[in-house]
Amino acid sequence: MSELKIQLVKSLNGRLPKHVKIAEALGLRKIRQIVVKPDTPVVRGMISKIGYLIEIKNKG
Repeated sequence: MSELKIQLVKSLNGRLPKHVKIAEALGLRKIRQIVVKPDTPVVRGMISKIGYLIEIKNKG
């Protein structure tokens, strides 16, 4: 199974509370922080909601 590298590139200040919770559920709390998550439909759905805050890189 492939993995995704997800990097937070914009601040969470002033964002919709739902979007902040999604970012925190992905493990993103600080700008430029990178997390590695499996490429699953659940993670893809979370990414689609906060796509304007993050950058995605395919790890594998």
